[in-house]
Amino acid sequence: MKFRLFRRRLTISSPRMAVRSAMPWPLRWALAAVMLGASAAIALWTFEMGVSIAGLDRAAKLELTKLREEVAKLHAERDKSQSIANISGSLLTAEKAAQEKMLGQIRQLESENRLLRDDLGFFEKLLPAGSADNAAIRGLQAEKLSDMQVKWQVLVIQPVRDAPVFNGKLELTFSGTLAGKPWTTGLAGGAQALQFKQYRRVEGVLDVPAQAVVQTITAKLIEGTVTRSVQVIKL
Repeated sequence: MKFRLFRRRLTISSPRMAVRSAMPWPLRWALAAVMLGASAAIALWTFEMGVSIAGLDRAAKLELTKLREEVAKLHAERDKSQSIANISGSLLTAEKAAQEKMLGQIRQLESENRLLRDDLGFFEKLLPAGSADNAAIRGLQAEKLSDMQVKWQVLVIQPVRDAPVFNGKLELTFSGTLAGKPWTTGLAGGAQALQFKQYRRVEGVLDVPAQAVVQTITAKLIEGTVTRSVQVIKL
């Protein structure tokens, strides 16, 4: 019986045997991870050493330094251009303000020039036109403000030095048509009393009725019962 059992152990039909390690699985995995990490570190170090030996890392650093310098230069140029643009904008604003101020001064000078021309024409009319010593009408002007208003202006003078005070009146007559028919009117309230020594300028506005057309204006300077001067203009 013992011989049979011994022979069965030596033959193929003998029971299977399993050889197991005494090291636990978690420790095996940790050891494998350490080995893989060490292998990766060695590989990375080897690659960096190869790159350093080949000079690639130095070239990359030089290229990066050059690029940084170019970026700094571009930033400086941009800041300079922005500063120039800001200065140009300020100059344009100042120039525009100066032009507007100059235009205002030009308009003011033109207005003053017109006033001076008007005054010059006014005083030219004060110069004696002849040898007459009587008071006279030296200027009669009128303009149409609208269909229902006419502005008039009369200049009267005494063309002598130390002339006595003139006491008289100014009579204006406006002639034309009203609704197609002849029409005449005068100043509201009649002739205007007038008193002056050397010269005087009189002006006013006539209200014209609807459908009325003023064609001529007649001015008379009257002293007492004598008409000293007459002047007629067409409108």
